[in-house]
Amino acid sequence: MLAFLGAIICIIASVHPAGTAGPAAPPAADNDSAAAALLPAADKGLGALHGPAEALASAGPRLPGGPPPPLFSRFVCTPLSAECPATGPGTGPAAGPGPEELLALRSAAAQLRRTALEQKERIRMDQETIRELTGKLSRCEGGLRTPPAAAPPAAAAAAAGLRAAPRPGTMGHPPAEPPAVRELEEAVRALQDRIDRIEQELPARTNGSGPTAPALARDALHTKMEQLEEQLLSKILTLQKERQAASTDRSQQQHDIEKELNSLQNRVTELEHGPPGYSPPDAFKVTIPVQNNYMYARMKKSLPELYAFTICMWLKSKALAGLGTPFSYSVPSQANEIVLLEWGTNPLELLINDKVAQLPLSLKDKAWHHVCVAWTTRDGKWSAYQDGEQRGAGENLASWHAIKPQGVIILGQEQDTLGGRFDATQAFVGELAQFGVWDHMLAPAEILGLANCTSHLQGNVIQWDDQAVEVFGGASKGGFAACEEGRKA
Repeated sequence: MLAFLGAIICIIASVHPAGTAGPAAPPAADNDSAAAALLPAADKGLGALHGPAEALASAGPRLPGGPPPPLFSRFVCTPLSAECPATGPGTGPAAGPGPEELLALRSAAAQLRRTALEQKERIRMDQETIRELTGKLSRCEGGLRTPPAAAPPAAAAAAAGLRAAPRPGTMGHPPAEPPAVRELEEAVRALQDRIDRIEQELPARTNGSGPTAPALARDALHTKMEQLEEQLLSKILTLQKERQAASTDRSQQQHDIEKELNSLQNRVTELEHGPPGYSPPDAFKVTIPVQNNYMYARMKKSLPELYAFTICMWLKSKALAGLGTPFSYSVPSQANEIVLLEWGTNPLELLINDKVAQLPLSLKDKAWHHVCVAWTTRDGKWSAYQDGEQRGAGENLASWHAIKPQGVIILGQEQDTLGGRFDATQAFVGELAQFGVWDHMLAPAEILGLANCTSHLQGNVIQWDDQAVEVFGGASKGGFAACEEGRKA
């Protein structure tokens, strides 16, 4: 490479020799800048310099005894040991070059200048391309994602699709590309792929962003609908609570009115028949004349927790079909805790905690009968008595279940909820008396004594007392003598 630079400088020096009149030779700095301007020479046109330079080197021998030509120690060719050859057809050192050779040298110099200007213009255009692509990439990535770190100048040049200019001195035939150049080329391709992908995604993202406003409006509408549903549900719950409160108030008012009416009816009966004679508190009966869902009697006292029981009563049915429900006991968690029921064509059934046992009793002859049912939680054993005689027995009826306390005892109606929601088709029609509850299973002899009036045993949990029984809906109380009524039947 140094030989090439020396040849170029010697050619220029031969065109403007130091010994000729003219402006002084430029300083070393100018020569350095001139040599730097010649570094990015074009790949073609430089090979023509080799022929004239070699001819100049071989032409015109030096004069014997004459002073040697001056060495160009002020130029970059200082390391060269060869002297600039004297060119031209003359035999002396003062002989100048011929016209043809001078024209070739000038053409070569002009070609070099044009090549340098073209390379400079190309570099300027490539720089503009780099700036344009970099700005475009920044705008695209700025609208889509967080922009990456700025690419280094080498990567920016690679993004413009540039190839590194051939190194000076290689005569347009650069050596194999180093790894850095290959990495830059790969960076160029990756950057171009990113630009193409971003340009392809821009329309899709623009089109996809169109429904954003409707989607937001739809989400807002769903939120508003959910809020309205919550408000509506709250209003419904409030109305239900108000309706329940109003229903409770009406039930209480109805209860109070019925109680007053019953008191008035009893008072009228007393006035019509004169002052009554003494009668024991259990010598009365409850009459339910019509099958409906509002006539019934209610025991004021509830049951404790029981692990066994015996329930006895006198009853006289006037129903045309089934017996109905002589009594039912309901608790908050179970409407059918204890129920004696004959409904439709079904046989008489004893229900305990919704478990069923069928009782072989016959009570449809419209006569007075003494009925007892006994049960124990141990193995669920049960027995049924009619007129003091055991008619049926069994096991596994709600085994190991304990009768829950704090319930409601209703005579004449079957409870679907605690203390209410009666069904007219399951109502009892007829007369009831001597309802009593024990917390154990009575012996058969005790039950027989109650049935033939030889015993006045009272229930140790619930006793039949005029003050412990309330009647509602038109049900009434009247005098009752168990054995006399039984003999009349």
